[in-house]
Amino acid sequence: MASAARWAETDRQTLSDQLPEAIVLLPVGATEQHGPHLPTGTDALIADSVCMAAADQAADRCGRPLLVAPAIPVGASDHHLPFGGTLSLTPETLSAVLLDLARSIAVQGGRRLIIVNGHGGNVGVCHAAAAAASTRYDLAVGHVDYWRVADVEPQVPVPGHAGEFETSLVLALRPHLVRDAVPRPRSPQPPTVAGVDLHTGAVWQAIDGYTDRPEAADAATGKRRFDQLVASLADRIVDVARVL
Repeated sequence: MASAARWAETDRQTLSDQLPEAIVLLPVGATEQHGPHLPTGTDALIADSVCMAAADQAADRCGRPLLVAPAIPVGASDHHLPFGGTLSLTPETLSAVLLDLARSIAVQGGRRLIIVNGHGGNVGVCHAAAAAASTRYDLAVGHVDYWRVADVEPQVPVPGHAGEFETSLVLALRPHLVRDAVPRPRSPQPPTVAGVDLHTGAVWQAIDGYTDRPEAADAATGKRRFDQLVASLADRIVDVARVL
């Protein structure tokens, strides 16, 4: 039975042999406040866990070696700095990091890269870096935000931020890192405009830095959601392997 390999646990000769035909998966997370109940490494934990499990599940079907690069643990999180507990890169620095890693892969013979993003603040940067890397380094680059392959109950904000969705996943993955969430009288409703992404620090302050109802999360639901995410992402990896 084939399995994916972690780049950091693989020797140089094996990597050199596999890279020309392989797909490299690069999880990208963040280290930032996730309310009073979740660890600051939530986004990196979820991105890395979903990516590795999906790669393992896809390995038998995709016909190419799958190499999972070390997760980038810090992302573009300046909007969380006022709350404390946050390490952040500017969007320009994160873009440079992604491009340098893509360059590293390309000069060693790699030809295919999928960026698996786990943080909402990284979305635009990952999209732009993927496009730039493809033209600069003759790479085929995909970008997926892991939550976009989810099939979750419509009333649950996905991914939210330290709300029910993310809290359920961490309860399934690392329950000892989760503190009890204090129930809110009502779910905070940040202002929205249809078709427009709004960015304002006032919104984050108004909701105390986290969304919806984390107290409603449970580990069993998190395990079900995690398994669905893994299966859906594995299917996407197989599809990418077929077209590239």
